[in-house]
Amino acid sequence: MKKTVVIIPTYNEIENISLIIDSLFNINITLDVLVVDDNSPDGTSKVVKNLMDKYKKKLYLEKKDKKEGLGVAYVHGFNWALVRNYDYIFQMDADLSHNPNELKKMITRLDFDADVIIGSRYKNGVNVINWPLSRILLSYVASIYVRFITSMPIKDPTSGFVGYKKEVLETLDINKIKFVGYAFQIEMKYKAWIKDFNLIEESIVFLNRVYGNSKMDRSIILEAFFGVLYLRVSKRKIK
Repeated sequence: MKKTVVIIPTYNEIENISLIIDSLFNINITLDVLVVDDNSPDGTSKVVKNLMDKYKKKLYLEKKDKKEGLGVAYVHGFNWALVRNYDYIFQMDADLSHNPNELKKMITRLDFDADVIIGSRYKNGVNVINWPLSRILLSYVASIYVRFITSMPIKDPTSGFVGYKKEVLETLDINKIKFVGYAFQIEMKYKAWIKDFNLIEESIVFLNRVYGNSKMDRSIILEAFFGVLYLRVSKRKIK
């Protein structure tokens, strides 16, 4: 059994965090969970601290001193995991949009043929529940745009449900990751693809959050739009 950790970034997820943590530890998989809290003012980190007694030596918390964004939180978590020599390093959302039960088949693909396994909403049609049509169109068109600009053969490049073999993160210069929102998700996949790692998509069902508020805003959309162009222009430097 490979040593596996799931990294969950949080910002104001007090309504969801205990639910996702309990769900992860209730599936029949041996894993650890690291919560990287982006200095949430709502007490998210306190909930995690209270759960650490319940899940001793399995649940960990890193609380940042200031809010720096999704990408910075993930890079912090990746470095934490690499120092502790985890073999498989997963990232997933705190809002229950990603089903922990999907991890079983994703781990199997890492065992078998994938270097990076992507939980894909768009591998087989559109597997999204309870998103408004405008949000589906924005996400789906963004995926087409990314494929067109980068030529990367991934149907869901903005997916936030991803697993990496540690060798991938060791090879990528993760401390020089540039972006923080959707563009971060694209940047990680693109750089792994440019380095000739094997990226595989596994179809998942994505469920819109029930509790709390989405962190999507105009700045994140603009970062993704222009970030993709930057990645394409910087292709030679990445290699």
